Amino acid sequence: MKQLELDYSINFTGCSHRQEVNNTALSHFKFIDLFAGIGGFHLAMHELGGECVFASEIDPYARKTYIHNFRDISPQLFDEKNFNDDIRNVVPEEIPDFDLLCAGFPCQPFSQAGYKRGFNDFHNSERGNLFFNIADILEAKRPKAYFLENVRGIINHDKGKTFKLIRNILEKDLSYSFYYQIVKASDYGLPQLRPRAFIVGFRDESSFKSFFFPPKIPLKFNMSDIWGGVCSRDIGFTLRVGGRGSDIRDRRNWDSYLVDGEVRQLTYIEARKMQGFPDSFEFPVSPTQAIKQLGNSVAVDAVKAVGKNVVSYMNSLESKRQNMKKNQNKGEWSELLAFVRIISEQRIVLSDKYLEPTGNYFKVNKVTGNNIDLDFLLINKDEVEIFNRNTGKVKKIAIKSLVNEDILNNLIAKIKKGKRTFSIPDFEVIQNALGLTVVKLGDSTKKADIVLDIQNETVTKEHEGFNIKSYLGSKPTLFNASSNTNFIFEIKNLSKKKIDEINSINTKKKLIDRIKAIEQYGGTFNYVAPEKKTLEYNLKMVDLSMPKIIGSILLAFYKNRISAMSEIVDYIHEHTDLINLIQYEDKDWLIHKVKQLLVDILLGFFAGSEWDGTYGAKGTIVIKATGNQVAFHLIDIESLKSYLFNNIKLDTPSTTRHRYGKLILENNNKLYFKLNLQLRF
Repeated sequence: MKQLELDYSINFTGCSHRQEVNNTALSHFKFIDLFAGIGGFHLAMHELGGECVFASEIDPYARKTYIHNFRDISPQLFDEKNFNDDIRNVVPEEIPDFDLLCAGFPCQPFSQAGYKRGFNDFHNSERGNLFFNIADILEAKRPKAYFLENVRGIINHDKGKTFKLIRNILEKDLSYSFYYQIVKASDYGLPQLRPRAFIVGFRDESSFKSFFFPPKIPLKFNMSDIWGGVCSRDIGFTLRVGGRGSDIRDRRNWDSYLVDGEVRQLTYIEARKMQGFPDSFEFPVSPTQAIKQLGNSVAVDAVKAVGKNVVSYMNSLESKRQNMKKNQNKGEWSELLAFVRIISEQRIVLSDKYLEPTGNYFKVNKVTGNNIDLDFLLINKDEVEIFNRNTGKVKKIAIKSLVNEDILNNLIAKIKKGKRTFSIPDFEVIQNALGLTVVKLGDSTKKADIVLDIQNETVTKEHEGFNIKSYLGSKPTLFNASSNTNFIFEIKNLSKKKIDEINSINTKKKLIDRIKAIEQYGGTFNYVAPEKKTLEYNLKMVDLSMPKIIGSILLAFYKNRISAMSEIVDYIHEHTDLINLIQYEDKDWLIHKVKQLLVDILLGFFAGSEWDGTYGAKGTIVIKATGNQVAFHLIDIESLKSYLFNNIKLDTPSTTRHRYGKLILENNNKLYFKLNLQLRF
């Protein structure tokens, strides 16, 4: 490719009508650019001081233009992992950390042109469903803010249901705030209509909500300036992708203009200026592709004007959050409850497969967590010595003065009573005395929530990690649903004309009914693979046959609604079609494989990161519905395996949120159907 002839140190100011932006750069921040196109978001955010650490764009011609213009300022972006093509292949956990998510996600399903299928557009791959990939990334990476762009039709699409769903996911499911406004390119200086929905939000904004979109400004230049002659319009039509060459009198005309009394057709040269790209932004593609790419892009000046407010507000929130005590959910409060009980009782009681105490226990000599800098040394039944690893200071606490059975029972009652996220002031007294500044002891990227030094008559172990599972709220999950846990099946012998009919089934048992309809019309389910290569890799670390075993388990569950893992194994044993999917030996063989999988998930791997085969935790602490707790440890792995095998059930997560349960027509003209794996105690 030809090298760009410009100095990026002046922030793309090659176009004479653009203002210098060096004085508008904000403090350094990192962003990602999803559905990146040719980089309108990238250009705007770079000028505001941002560093792009990840981008995704599937169109090969747009990728070519993107690389050509940004490889010199973001060379780290263009390696194998950080410049992705198909966003569906992204494992969110593998994206570099960032502050701001930017995305102009596909607008065709919501546009006035075409079928307007919205989230139900499965006729051209999954373009109507790709918002949920954004949600997956927000959930996994928890950036400070997001900035989304789409056509204004998304607001009223399907009588407002689509927009309401987007808002609910961002606000209620992911705990981000939600602001939106219809923004025209002409609102921020560019001579083009181009009305678009701009949606922005911030993590854990709580009561600080005071973001505003910037005020409108006059045009920086008009269409006469762009043409270099007298144009009949000051503000141009909205750039589009198709329909070029219409008669200037046609109501659908968008690229013919009357200039100096003559009809002239727009080229990418004029379109580039209308979108706010500098003259020095080059297109290493055909003129036809160039104008198509500009029609798909964002108006740079509008994105930059709103982006400046987004980044400034995002930074101001960060300082406010330093002084804000977050509410916590039941799982997070349960972690602290387990911690307090252990330093009070100074032991963990081992469990049998029925969650009943065996009479055996480990004495606990030290307690800490992956997310705290304090070591709690348990000296005797009455006293705890607290060592601060940062300062080297030691203090002693009479633990019985802080914690007793009545206090523990009171805390248990308040956790049970709490809803969503909530505060428990009683915990603050204990936290302050112990010097804890956080509630969450564990790190979501690690299997261990709490770390103990333990011993009994025969064994002494240091730094043994335990995860914590609590029954004080809804039953805990073993394997959380996400796009990482989707499994793909090819549907053969089914007419493609049945896609809309089957996908529109919306009964109370819609998944079963869709599967039945597929089979009634002659379709067959043929296992392909996990959707994400990372999960396939991890499952094969357990056993090479494990991905196919999961395929048979999912078919048994979704076709027949048998949820208990032990019952699913019985069902597979009795059905030849499922047995033929795997290298089946006998029922004991299958039970052994499934038990090993459950332990490896509990102690070893996450769906979204490659596993090295080692255990990040050596046991689990279970808080029962009564508030009492018991523990499992690898010293008695058979009890743990039996407990998991007899208590784990498959669950049905949201089909919309996790992008499964509908027929998909892929670009290879084949039909596919996805099922999702979620495991719950």
